[in-house]
Amino acid sequence: MGNPSPTLPVRQTQQPVAAHSPFHLYFFLSVMADTTVTKIDSRNSPKGPEGEKYLASGIHVSMRLWENEQPSNDAKEPSARPYETVGYVIQGRAELHIEGQMVLLEPGNSWVVPKGASHTYKILESFTAVEATTPPAQVHGRKED
Repeated sequence: MGNPSPTLPVRQTQQPVAAHSPFHLYFFLSVMADTTVTKIDSRNSPKGPEGEKYLASGIHVSMRLWENEQPSNDAKEPSARPYETVGYVIQGRAELHIEGQMVLLEPGNSWVVPKGASHTYKILESFTAVEATTPPAQVHGRKED
């Protein structure tokens, strides 16, 4: 038995596939199952209830864009979400108030809001940032929690 393709090695085994551990099956399915490539043009992205643009979304993570968010005199109430958020500031400044701490966010800064952490943002000047959430924030109404 030779290798039928010079680019795809064949693994020879004496055991039937069913004899491999569940880890092997999980690894195979998670690595090999989905090869879909998705491209999102933000000009056509749907907007969420707070003005965010939904960008690319996968099974385990999604992205959203907060574009030109403006300062407001109305204080946002703190919230805790059932997902983790990481973000990156493109332009502007904002304060992230999280669990009794305040972090100033400026262009080039990135941040993490852990799952379940009580937090709110105060926009100081026109603010644009990209966030990624895991699991995806907009799935199954998580945004409304």
